[in-house]
Amino acid sequence: MGYRIKEVRKSLKVSQEELAEKSGISRATISALENGFDRNAEIQTLLAIANALGCTLSDIFYADSK
Repeated sequence: MGYRIKEVRKSLKVSQEELAEKSGISRATISALENGFDRNAEIQTLLAIANALGCTLSDIFYADSK
């Protein structure tokens, strides 16, 4: 899932800092998710990130959904 967050974020040319500001999630948490260090993210965290990226949770969890 973290690699998909990173893929979507990079495809939109959004930095981790920008995503942090838009989502209200810390840059450290975003980095941990993207690098696979945080595998127990709360659904609210994932929803905030997805909303900030303009996508759905399906877009983050399934590579074929876009």
